Amino acid sequence: MSVENAMEQSLDENEDLRGEIYDIIRTIRDPEKPQTLEELEVINEKDISVTLNSKCSVITIELTPTVPHCSLATVLGLCVRMKLEKYWGKKYKLDVFLKEGTHTSVHAVSRQLNDKERIAAAMENPELRKMVEECINEEDS
Repeated sequence: MSVENAMEQSLDENEDLRGEIYDIIRTIRDPEKPQTLEELEVINEKDISVTLNSKCSVITIELTPTVPHCSLATVLGLCVRMKLEKYWGKKYKLDVFLKEGTHTSVHAVSRQLNDKERIAAAMENPELRKMVEECINEEDS
């Protein structure tokens, strides 16, 4: 296989994986509203990137909160992370960020969403865990 064909195949695989990721996370429900993150345009397929390589493959998601002061932006990011970890957490490194300029605390929230210790501590909170599980549960979708 030529390098050019390998690159084309890699791009196709990347696009397929982006579509699979989007299909999984688009159904996450907002904790305060009846809509999904797709319906609220918090998540868009174009805001998913996948970097595949032999050392460390990375899935990166950028979220757009519904308002710049969204108090649940961290919870939304946590929902995305927890749902993706069910499917790809062992195979890929997961990065979840708020899109630059979309939230008043974009850097602080993004830092929290990618801090393993903070994520683990958050998921030990029974109320927060229940909220996340209700948002990512697909049985009622």
